[in-house]
Amino acid sequence: MKKDFENLKKIFEQANEQLLNLDIDLFESQVSEQTICGALAIRLHDILKDTQYSKYYVDIEYNRNRGGKFKKMSKSIQGPGEEIIRIKTDLIVHSRGECVERDNLLALEMKKSYRPKKEKDADRSRLKCLTKDSFNHEWSFDGTESPEHVCRYAIGIYYEIDFDKNTISIEYYRKGKYHTKDKKLIKKGTD
Repeated sequence: MKKDFENLKKIFEQANEQLLNLDIDLFESQVSEQTICGALAIRLHDILKDTQYSKYYVDIEYNRNRGGKFKKMSKSIQGPGEEIIRIKTDLIVHSRGECVERDNLLALEMKKSYRPKKEKDADRSRLKCLTKDSFNHEWSFDGTESPEHVCRYAIGIYYEIDFDKNTISIEYYRKGKYHTKDKKLIKKGTD
């Protein structure tokens, strides 16, 4: 799992560099998060196809498990107040249920810096839940069906864009915890 984390982090960083170099006009225009996620998905897809993850898909706002069931997770990270919620992550890399044993690889949540703190914290909380090894300290996997609750993403990424400062803050999550942070400068295009 640590190897997947490191490999996927490297792949993401390569895709993000391509995004910042080739799609700088999206940042200059300050387009929506969905548009930037779409461009990032294309970059990720192009890199993944030449790796050991070539059979995985990059999807935006995907919310289903195999068989059409909603992807669900526990909203609570700690404590007894478990709440089951449906999830819709901004961008994911997964097998769409084809590799039941290792369906979920990467989950990314993107926010613009001016969004409310409550929304940002909810995204961070979601990434912690999605990267946990199990739901409620159990991993129910029978070898044929996806588990009822989504977890075990190898890497979670929180991606915050600050147009005023021309920066992107990136936080990485692994095994239900914050892992590291990085900051990138958005380079202005040349006319």
